[in-house]
Amino acid sequence: MRSIIVASLIGWGILFSGCELLNQQGGISKPLSEAEVSSGLREALDIGSGNAASNASRKGGFFDNPLIRIMMPPEAQRVESTLRNVGLNKPVDDFIRTMNSAAEEASKEASPILKNAVRGITINDAFNILRGGNDAATRYLYDRTNVQLNSAFTPVVRNAMQKVEVGRFWNDVASAYNRIPGVTRVEPNLEQYITGKTIDGLFRLIADEELKIRRDPLARITPLLRRVFA
Repeated sequence: MRSIIVASLIGWGILFSGCELLNQQGGISKPLSEAEVSSGLREALDIGSGNAASNASRKGGFFDNPLIRIMMPPEAQRVESTLRNVGLNKPVDDFIRTMNSAAEEASKEASPILKNAVRGITINDAFNILRGGNDAATRYLYDRTNVQLNSAFTPVVRNAMQKVEVGRFWNDVASAYNRIPGVTRVEPNLEQYITGKTIDGLFRLIADEELKIRRDPLARITPLLRRVFA
């Protein structure tokens, strides 16, 4: 009877702590401290956002990834379909590639902004993220950086657009389109569109990194991550 009572007390202690782990010998390790949870979440977001920014900013980071590749703006899709229907694929393809190149250039500026947001995670934030859904950390980071990223990325995208000559390639598309009888010229806000799509793509990659850390033990590359996400 005594052994049953002791076992029950241990079981209830584990249930209510919510953060205790079994060690390799089958015993009970000490509960996770608030500092460990907070540090573990910061570490996870640092790694995840760093990997995402690195992948997005490499050559082909956007264009070669169908999940985040930037396509024609909605208001210009009729331009694309019209040009492709008359066999003018090259100006459209060149323009789409330059938009993605601009996003890749802009993504090089993401890491400092994301890292600064990660440093601001509170203990309460950390526990909410740990107990949240598979994208809780990504949503937290998005909520706290979206406005700042948009502000920071806009001039970067503008410069990147000039560097890869997005405007020139758009002019080629628009000129080819305008030569078709009866069409109405469109002027999408390419700067705003590329900025928004760059941020969306980055956070899609961050969400993928978060999911890997939560689900795949091999993605927990530090002892702290293995302890927090066990």
